[in-house]
Amino acid sequence: MDFRGQIPTLIPLEEKIARTQRLLRRLDEDQPYLRVRLSVLDDEHRQSVHAYADRVRAEAEAELKRLLDERTTSTEWMVPQTPDRD
Repeated sequence: MDFRGQIPTLIPLEEKIARTQRLLRRLDEDQPYLRVRLSVLDDEHRQSVHAYADRVRAEAEAELKRLLDERTTSTEWMVPQTPDRD
C-alpha cells in the first residue's frame, strides 16, 4: 500500500463517542436476532459466538469509558482558572 500524498484524517472525539454509542445500541438491538441466527448451531459454536459478542461489547464499553474520560480531561484545561494570589 502506498499512502504518500494522502492526508490522514482524524475523527473528532465527539464522533468517536457517537460511533461507539451506536455500536453498543446496535449490539443491544441485535440480541434477539442473534439468538435466532444461532439457534441452528450446535452448543459449542453458540458458546463461541456468545463469547465473541461479549468480548466485543466489553471492549466497546471500555472504549466508551476511555473516550468519555478523555473528553472530560480535554475540557478541564479550557475552564478558566482564577489566578493565585500570594
